[in-house]
Amino acid sequence: MTLTPPLAPPAAPAPAPTTATRTGRGNPSLPKPWIGWAFLAPNLLGVLAFTLIPLLSVVGLSFTSWNLVSGLEGIEFVGLQNFLDLAVDPGFWNAALRTVVYAGISVPLTVLGGLGLALLLNGDVPGRAVLRVIFFLPYIVTVVAIGMVWLMILNPSAGLVNQTLAALGLQDLPGWFASSHWALPALILIAIWSGVGYASMIYLSALSDAPTQLYEAAEVDGAGAWTQFRTITWPSLMPTTVFLLVTLFIGASQGFGLIALITAGGPGDATTVVSYYMYQNGFQFYRFGYAAAIGMATFVGVLALTVLTWRAQRGRTLHD
Repeated sequence: MTLTPPLAPPAAPAPAPTTATRTGRGNPSLPKPWIGWAFLAPNLLGVLAFTLIPLLSVVGLSFTSWNLVSGLEGIEFVGLQNFLDLAVDPGFWNAALRTVVYAGISVPLTVLGGLGLALLLNGDVPGRAVLRVIFFLPYIVTVVAIGMVWLMILNPSAGLVNQTLAALGLQDLPGWFASSHWALPALILIAIWSGVGYASMIYLSALSDAPTQLYEAAEVDGAGAWTQFRTITWPSLMPTTVFLLVTLFIGASQGFGLIALITAGGPGDATTVVSYYMYQNGFQFYRFGYAAAIGMATFVGVLALTVLTWRAQRGRTLHD
């Protein structure tokens, strides 16, 4: 008679890893969660101290009347009065109109110039790397250096521009920063000059990721350069264009340093844009609550413009 050995009992299933093991608390070889939070803490504290708290402070101050001289005890809650005063303030609306003119001219021309420059530098151009650095330099140079250089170039009597125009036989030369008619166009010119290089670098980065297979197919189909740009290049650059429009509009609405350095809002109030008008109310007239309300109105306006710009490009990109 043959004896059959007894069957071995089935192996017990392995226990599921506990929460401590999954998070690394029970395994000394895995990093502890607090290490990650320790690395994030300096950045989080910086955002809290220099972004979140100031933002909440501006929101709160916009509903108060405070002149700073009276101390924290002088803060008086006024509700929506600052915004009601803002709605009927001709100084604010004139500053807002100048901001629209300043940004509405400088930003599109900067984007258009950056696109054209990027298309040129994207080809086989001798010294292309050096040219990229040269065109990008104005964007990283300090505002003080830019302002001093352009003050000399656009000097009404001894500046290079007016001397050149006089040599060409022109008589009625622009006064530039000394003229209420030419000061704002001069600032627009500087904004375009300093921003074109930045826009071209962003476009060059986008052009490097262009879908080459689509260009090859278009060449096989006999599409010309303009057709390829209109049907492939421009739709593929639409997200980049929206990014540039939004960021440059935000920068133009917050433009303060160049105006404060060169014109101080003048002559008269010819270059007083919203950012400088907010500075005047806050640090010259000590109306901090009203200045905070101007800042909130600017934020709402820029946010609305951003949403409209984003919605306008929907359905126009190459890959939606």
